[in-house]
Amino acid sequence: MFRTVAELLQIAETEKIPISEVMIRMEIEESGRSREDIMEQMGRNLEVMEKAVERGINENIRSRSGLTGGDAKLIQKYMESGKTLSGDTLLDAVSKAVSTNEVNAAMGKICATPTAGSAGVVPGVLFGLKPKLNPSREAMIRFLFTAGAFGFVVANNASISGAAGGCQAEVGSATGMAAAAAVEMAGGTPEQSAHAMAIALKNMLGLICDPVAGLVEVPCVMRNAMGAAQAIVAADIALAGVKSVIPCDEVIEAMHVVGRRMPTIYKETAEGGLAATPTGRRLAEKIFGSQTSSGR
Repeated sequence: MFRTVAELLQIAETEKIPISEVMIRMEIEESGRSREDIMEQMGRNLEVMEKAVERGINENIRSRSGLTGGDAKLIQKYMESGKTLSGDTLLDAVSKAVSTNEVNAAMGKICATPTAGSAGVVPGVLFGLKPKLNPSREAMIRFLFTAGAFGFVVANNASISGAAGGCQAEVGSATGMAAAAAVEMAGGTPEQSAHAMAIALKNMLGLICDPVAGLVEVPCVMRNAMGAAQAIVAADIALAGVKSVIPCDEVIEAMHVVGRRMPTIYKETAEGGLAATPTGRRLAEKIFGSQTSSGR
């Protein structure tokens, strides 16, 4: 039904339906399954996300490497102090993004949105906004369909792989997806969702993928945290009526070009960026031994 954001908006505006509905109808058409079946499956994804968020906040999660764990709880505790600078809604989303990625790093069950390494942004934003917007369960499921619609466009026109396009393709895409979905859940228009996606993604352009010791932990967890924060800010900017000067499809294409031209050492190889710092190399050697880290 659609391949670009422009086509997605045209369908939504012509038929006067939200982006989530466009995605649902495409799933029905492409899969031949019923609406009920598709909604139930996405509902199960929602439940997986919610459980991961709750685990990271309520349990003492720690990864096997020891690099990550416990930060989501720290942020929640800090929120209780009443001294936060950025506000509870933003920090709640950040903590829930961190929570999800800490569960992932500890080999727990998460839902890739669009990848495991970027799995915290979408649920972080969704569950972070839940207390403020008080959405119905259907609205939360639709949030995921809206995010999925924009992810579908990125996957078909650029990349959602860190190995192919750097972290901009993973956390960057997830940030744009979450921003677009947040706009719809807050009552914005399809056009505003597209602007939110563009605003979020263009501020992630060039973000490298440089996992310390090759693990999806450092700096991945904190990049999901910042992705969640940027997604909410981008959604607010779009809801205020601000428009991206560069159209969303062109931003996606720019990311694709940047990813193709990005040196290999910055694309999930753990050979550059933070992974190549003295501390990054030392941690890799500590976790895997000198033979593993000697080539970095």
